[in-house]
Amino acid sequence: MRGWILCCLVALAGRYLSLEPKKTYEYKYVGLVNFGRGLPHLAESGVRLTCKVKIFSASAQTFMLQVSDVAFEEFNGVPGKSAFVGALKLAARISAQLAKPFMFEYAGGHVGNIQAPAGTSDTMVNIVRGILGFFQLTVKTTQNLYTVEELGLHGLCQSHYAVEENAAKEMIITQVVDITVCKEKAVLYRGMATAVPDEVAKEKGESIMATVKYVHTVKPTAAGGVITKATALEHQHFTPFNVKGGSFKMLATKELVFISVTNTTAALTSGAMEPKGNIVYKFVNDQANLPIMMQNLDNPIPRIVELVKRLAANNIYQVDSESTEDVMRAYQLLRVVPFEGLDTMWKQFAGNAEHRRWFLNLVVEVNDARVLRFLEVRFKAGDLGSIEAWQTLVLAFNHLQVQPELIEMAKGFLTIPFSKSDQFVWHTVVLSYGSLVYKHCAYYTPCPVTAVQPLLDMALDGLARASEADMVLALKALGNAGHPASIKTILRFLPAVAANPVALPARVQSAAVQALRLIAARDPHTVQEIGLSLFLQRDVPAELRMQILVIIFQTKPPMGLVSLLTSHLMEETDLQVASFAYSYLKSSARSTASDNSYFVSEASTTCNMAVKILAPKFGRLSFRFSKAITMDWFSDEFLMGTATEFLMLKDKADIFPAEMTMKGKYYFIGRILQLLEFGIRPEGIKELFGTGIPGFTGDLGLTDLQAVLKVIQGWEKLPSDKPLMTVFSRASGQEWFFADLKKEVVQSLNKAFSPTAFKDSPILGIIDDLKKGYSSHMTKAFLIFETRYFQASTLGLPIEISKYYESVNAITANVKAAVSPPVTDHLGQLLTADISLETDGFIGSTKDLWMFHGINTELFQFGTELKTKAPTSIPWKFSAKMNIAEKKFELDFPPCRAPVELVSIKSDVYAVSRNIETPALAKMTPMMPNARDSNDEIVLNGSAIVKSEPQVVFPNLWTPAPKMCAESTVFGLGMCMESKLQRAYFQEEYPLYYFLGYTHLAINIVPVQPIKPVEKIHLEVNAGPGRHPINARQLLETLRRLSKEALDHLGSDSGSSSTEDLPQTPRDIVTEILEASPEAVFNVRALAMGGIKPEGFDASLYYTPRAQLEDVQLIVSQTGEAANWKLCTNAVVEKANSLAKAHVRWGAECQSYSMSMQVGTSHQRGTRPALKATLHWAKVPEYMVTMGKSIDRYIPGVALLLAFKEEHLSNHKQEMSASVVAASADSINVSVRFPKYTVYRQAISTPFAVANFQGTEATGNTTQNHA
Repeated sequence: MRGWILCCLVALAGRYLSLEPKKTYEYKYVGLVNFGRGLPHLAESGVRLTCKVKIFSASAQTFMLQVSDVAFEEFNGVPGKSAFVGALKLAARISAQLAKPFMFEYAGGHVGNIQAPAGTSDTMVNIVRGILGFFQLTVKTTQNLYTVEELGLHGLCQSHYAVEENAAKEMIITQVVDITVCKEKAVLYRGMATAVPDEVAKEKGESIMATVKYVHTVKPTAAGGVITKATALEHQHFTPFNVKGGSFKMLATKELVFISVTNTTAALTSGAMEPKGNIVYKFVNDQANLPIMMQNLDNPIPRIVELVKRLAANNIYQVDSESTEDVMRAYQLLRVVPFEGLDTMWKQFAGNAEHRRWFLNLVVEVNDARVLRFLEVRFKAGDLGSIEAWQTLVLAFNHLQVQPELIEMAKGFLTIPFSKSDQFVWHTVVLSYGSLVYKHCAYYTPCPVTAVQPLLDMALDGLARASEADMVLALKALGNAGHPASIKTILRFLPAVAANPVALPARVQSAAVQALRLIAARDPHTVQEIGLSLFLQRDVPAELRMQILVIIFQTKPPMGLVSLLTSHLMEETDLQVASFAYSYLKSSARSTASDNSYFVSEASTTCNMAVKILAPKFGRLSFRFSKAITMDWFSDEFLMGTATEFLMLKDKADIFPAEMTMKGKYYFIGRILQLLEFGIRPEGIKELFGTGIPGFTGDLGLTDLQAVLKVIQGWEKLPSDKPLMTVFSRASGQEWFFADLKKEVVQSLNKAFSPTAFKDSPILGIIDDLKKGYSSHMTKAFLIFETRYFQASTLGLPIEISKYYESVNAITANVKAAVSPPVTDHLGQLLTADISLETDGFIGSTKDLWMFHGINTELFQFGTELKTKAPTSIPWKFSAKMNIAEKKFELDFPPCRAPVELVSIKSDVYAVSRNIETPALAKMTPMMPNARDSNDEIVLNGSAIVKSEPQVVFPNLWTPAPKMCAESTVFGLGMCMESKLQRAYFQEEYPLYYFLGYTHLAINIVPVQPIKPVEKIHLEVNAGPGRHPINARQLLETLRRLSKEALDHLGSDSGSSSTEDLPQTPRDIVTEILEASPEAVFNVRALAMGGIKPEGFDASLYYTPRAQLEDVQLIVSQTGEAANWKLCTNAVVEKANSLAKAHVRWGAECQSYSMSMQVGTSHQRGTRPALKATLHWAKVPEYMVTMGKSIDRYIPGVALLLAFKEEHLSNHKQEMSASVVAASADSINVSVRFPKYTVYRQAISTPFAVANFQGTEATGNTTQNHA
């Protein structure tokens, strides 16, 4: 047998798998692909392409391929219940393009160059590649198991072959293509340049997996061999999480069956041909081909005009969530409009403020040379406002495609005079150009120096002119670009490493260090050398050393370098640097995020050892010193996580830090998305406050406030060239905004708002506008992200995984005010005048998210689509009256007459089918049909039921629809939270099934039948002091006496839990408290107006300060006829004992229910610092008892998940307590006592040092010591 196979192989090898000249081969071809979850009763979508294929020779190694009898069928529904449906119009369109013969080279079993008739679309050529893929076969002469690297549809990949013989003496050649290790893989990424690949997450699991298998049946012939049958099977699994926990599935099959071979009787003539490349799949560069919709793109301009006008009209008084998808339609249409069309529409829209704004919001998504040309014309003409210019340009630049010619076009904006007409516009131009260079370099390696050269020239020019502003801007742009060729220039701005050091301002040097942050990933070794040289020199400013330390660890330094840094830190004299380095290492070493796995893998031992070595010396440094804190979470099951990093960089002993930054990250689908980052550099304020505030005691009282104000009054002495503070923000790691708050700005604001100002103040103009009536409206639509991943399929159709996140935001406000008496002399008159205003409007947004997994071409789309819509709307209408001098404020709201949806989320997963011939007949079937129809017989909750003949797994169904409402019959309104979920879940699909199915969550304001008619809802706030109302005086006296008794009891060590055992307060103490007779410092009234006596609530706050005691009472009373409900709260803070106590009573005259609380700290000599809290309840409402019991059921499980231990002990029946005790300088022991058990955990690490901690002998491990 083996010898026969080898003979066949030798026969094939002599002439390979061949097509004979002067022969015509005819085959039947069937290609089928479908998308779904591969589970019973869930909807799927797919297509089937059937045709006949003729192959005949044009020369010895050149052949023609002709397709006929094309049938194209669509499937959308539940397998077994739905069937394929023919798409006749689309089939005719495809057939018309495939009818003309294609030409290809073929020799040695491999397809060479392919040519297609002129005008043939790339999609049709790729379908032909899918057919020709059957003929791409490598046969070896001496082996029946072998591996080769060869070109195919998926790129240059490894193919594993196995050869065997069937009963008919035919050769069965099995080919498995490993498309995960292709050198030149046919994949394409878009919109992911700033999303860093997460290699560690890929080691833990994959979000995408695919396999391809071919089986050829070859009949040996004298000429070599002919394929009598060939099949291909391709599986792809995709999930937003880990494919181990369930996935969306793509199944593609194709079959080629031999029909006949005949002699070629006549040469077939062909028209003009165009070269199309080799067998490898070629992607169609068509940005207008959005996978989430299909529309006719002919004659787009009139339709865009109609959409812009409709969007402007529908979103003036609200965000029309039903029309937000029109924004995506407009994006798609704009991407097929030539530049001349964009210019024509601008001229049409420019004169209308609403239409102009909407057009500028939309045109930024053209994302190629046309939008740059459009903006170039606008900049040169100067017909954009500064705000319009920077908003439009920042989005247009950052959403551009990555093409070399766009870099050259973008350079032109650096020299247009309009770019420098406004500071924010100029910042945006320069920073956005740097971001464009970064994306360019992410796709083109090596990245040409010419791309970053304008920024290098700008930096050196600023250095030559000693222009601080220009140097900072250029360095920030170089930081965005992340080009390794900029290192040499950046070095000139750094102290201690520059060849010719120059004295530069601190923020210039800081910008130079930050310019290395993205280069660290592209040239880590060079950045390590620079960073180490900078960090080891102690005369370098502490701020720069801390910044460069973070960048050093972003390069993933070797263990030797970490050891060197640790040794150097042990000798560190600057505690700011030492504290920062220690906290950074410590928080990062504890991280579970995938990009911090360096700290727990290669350098695990070294980093953890470094923390242990540094802890005794620097572990107790408080927050007076620089700190780095990282908090994160990452799930291997979900392959998803989040992280937040906070850096506080201080210099010397100054009160204010030199810089503070906070940023977030999101780990998703094998990528690290850097979210928004905010930073502040309070340079001027730092200098103003220095190392201390004269007269500041630390008790945060009036004396401290006066001390702070006295220092602030000296701000005018600061130099004019130094900003009071600088703020900046980054998105996706790219700095897009920064601004300086300078002394001149503060002076202008101070002058404008001065009580003595009048005619020269802009505030007067605002007042006049408000008196006449002022209206404002603003809308902003933008595509937050568009990320697309393409991969070839064995059928020659593109598999696309894409995500679109779009937002439409709007705000409308109408205001009219009156001032009595009117302002005649100065603005200070406003402080004593009666001011009234009426206003209405809304603020809202609608966010749409789509996720698509399927086939997407310009002719048809099908696959799985997740669609989510989340509208938020906050309307308002009220009138207000205020008198600032009297500290009185009143608000009147109309009654609730109709439901108002504040927030909602609707989401579902669909099987979708669309084709360009009948776009209006697009079909979207929910993947999980109605629960009643998802089972042929019955629907059961619980375990899956398995039928024996045939074996079918019925899905478990979960369809909760809870609704909770809090209603007020006094005010006639309520707030409701409702949700409706529909899930079909399988054990092997965890956790994917959590997120698939229909979801609706909403929070609504709803009208409620009031006890009395409500004309308006009145809210009144009085912040001025006032005497006790006569009817509240006795209540307050009683409250004090009872509260004192309860608090004394709570502070005692008595084991009684009954209020009957409370000791009585001595009469003289009660008398002393009553004599204080405090005044109400704050009063709030909320009333439903409409009856003779308003219904509602009245709340008063009373405050009695004493030397060692702070006494606060809060009384809330229901007002109205026969109303006697009250809530009485008494709180006492004992300063000397660091103790706070509170007693709460409520119900009829505050007598029905009561609860007491106590919180205090303790730290006596020889003991550890501790925080203890106790909650005692005497009597509480039944609903609170029920809620408490419900929560109690979950506490042991949650405690176990948080690594707490549990001991069953009988504690006080109506009491729970918690204690937090310092276990070490950076860890705590926590114990929580419930009535029936105690949960505790020891040595919990904290991100901060425990204040005043001193080591003591360890206490025992008994439960009493944990309590």
